[in-house]
Amino acid sequence: MMNTVSKEERIKGAFFGAIVGDALCLGSHYEYDAKKIFKAYGDKPIEKFMSPGEMMGGQTHGIGWGERNYHPGKKAGGTTDYGDYNILVLEHLASIAEPKRAFEVSAILPHWMNRLENGWGSWICTMTKETYAQVKANYPVTHLGGISNAMAIRHVSAHGYYDTEDELVDVARKTMFTHTNTHALGGGEFFARVTHRVINGATPADAIEDVAILMGGFYEEKVAQAIAKFKEATDENSALSHEQFADDLAITSMARLWDVGRSEPIKVGKASPTEGTLPGAVYFILKYANDKDGLKKALQANTMVGGDNASRSIAIGMVLGAYKGVKAIPQEWKESLDQWEYCENLLNKLPLLKVS
Repeated sequence: MMNTVSKEERIKGAFFGAIVGDALCLGSHYEYDAKKIFKAYGDKPIEKFMSPGEMMGGQTHGIGWGERNYHPGKKAGGTTDYGDYNILVLEHLASIAEPKRAFEVSAILPHWMNRLENGWGSWICTMTKETYAQVKANYPVTHLGGISNAMAIRHVSAHGYYDTEDELVDVARKTMFTHTNTHALGGGEFFARVTHRVINGATPADAIEDVAILMGGFYEEKVAQAIAKFKEATDENSALSHEQFADDLAITSMARLWDVGRSEPIKVGKASPTEGTLPGAVYFILKYANDKDGLKKALQANTMVGGDNASRSIAIGMVLGAYKGVKAIPQEWKESLDQWEYCENLLNKLPLLKVS
């Protein structure tokens, strides 16, 4: 069946799918107990945006590092640091929309510093803190960043600014200037390529498989792992498909144990490292891509699993948003997202979306 969603709707769908998905995770971000999230939300999938720790005693992150509120400056309808970074990049691109030119890290640094120093409100990750200190110490741009293997996709708005895959890969990597890890940077590149292809007419499944082959190695292995788990979870004859918390079991089963706390190991599949977030995101994309309400259901399911669900939400939201279009986002989420109108006005300044 031919996809009749316009390119403009796909570009906006990619951006808002990512931001809405991220905002949906604000209430449970870093809570690793899926059963706790399910109980807190009334034994059903999340339907509305939550403030940090809402319905869960005002805290998240119930395993390993202890319980706390990671986003003290935010309320329902706001975004985590993943969403904040994507809005920051949108602000920057909108400010340089004419003339169109290559993305430079040096050009965004002053804006990034200003945002960090003036009411950021969200969790400031270790790599952001480390890079901030490096900039203060006058490190050259080419030497910025730390070794974290966490996938932090920040370039979603660039799909409204640049129209070639190579340009988007460049921006995907440069906007992750706080990271130097090969897998983390490659994860951003992977989803930049996939989203670009979906915006231009490919199905998510075809784009994912083609990009996995193109990038090879680690990425091809992780995609193969996700495809196998997706098939298992949707096979009526498998034990996994009949489990109440099938998505949670699927995500955690794709990764090794990772001892992050004083007492309990968690599984990387639900945490930040790319080895878990990439196949986890691919799993949700494939499982819900062909569902009529697939964007909504995928973002809900991802939120309910917990862990670093916000990282996965950017990838899931951008790919399925690009596939389904911006109109697939539920009206109630559009109306209750804090910065919808603000971001839409900025998106309309980008070259591929420019309103004359």
